[in-house]
Amino acid sequence: MLLAAALVVMAVLFGPSAALAQDGRVSEFRFDFDRDAQGWTIGFADLPVDYDQSIYELDHGHRSLPDGLEGSGIYVQGHNRSDDLFMYLKRRVDGLRPNTAYAVSVSIDLATNVSAGLIGIGGSPGESVFVKAGASTVEPLAEVDGSRHLRMNIDKGNQARGGESMVVLGNVANPAVVNLEYRIKTLDNTGQPLVVASDSAGGVWLIVGTDSGFEGLSRLYYARISYTLSAVEPPVVGGYTPPTWALALMAGVGVALAGLGLAVLRRAPNTR
Repeated sequence: MLLAAALVVMAVLFGPSAALAQDGRVSEFRFDFDRDAQGWTIGFADLPVDYDQSIYELDHGHRSLPDGLEGSGIYVQGHNRSDDLFMYLKRRVDGLRPNTAYAVSVSIDLATNVSAGLIGIGGSPGESVFVKAGASTVEPLAEVDGSRHLRMNIDKGNQARGGESMVVLGNVANPAVVNLEYRIKTLDNTGQPLVVASDSAGGVWLIVGTDSGFEGLSRLYYARISYTLSAVEPPVVGGYTPPTWALALMAGVGVALAGLGLAVLRRAPNTR
């Protein structure tokens, strides 16, 4: 029913020419952090402006990955004393089409030493630390609100819920972890479509992070971050180009349909 309704909306808004743009309209950004942080900066939100560093234990930096893993990554650490700590990385990318809607695909390799099924204060140290990723036209910033707390100026959602600018990729629990040894966990936004509009200069801000409900210390490394931005071809119907919100809807439906098609192909019986 939902799929049928989405198709009807697409047909009404865009006609039969609706499609994701290809052929040179796709921009890929890959960051492996072998040498440095590659322009990514770290921030923290959902905590008091005058937080006590001795109890929040915030830390970050470009470091070698832990024993047993090769390469380097961006290390992020924080003790969730506020019951809602958000630790994030952000970076601007340019070279896109100005004022254009893009469908966003993201994949992240995390080094985590948290196994699955653990119990912790306020929630699990694995399943209650939610990994999010997204993109924004405006620069993501932690700003002071009326209660003297640092809050994000973009809609990231809250913990297990995503927002307009970020979707939930999963959590930091890794069943492959044994004896607190760090292991790589790969997460992506398959089945979680996200759309962003580039600014007038052809740039967007990328953002990844963890939104924690676990009231303890979380320590992890970002070993790789990859983004693919696919321009949405603006169809012209009778001389009319739909607005950005309509293009965003088209891109979201297009990504969802692509995911559905892959799922169908994977379930099809092998007749060879």
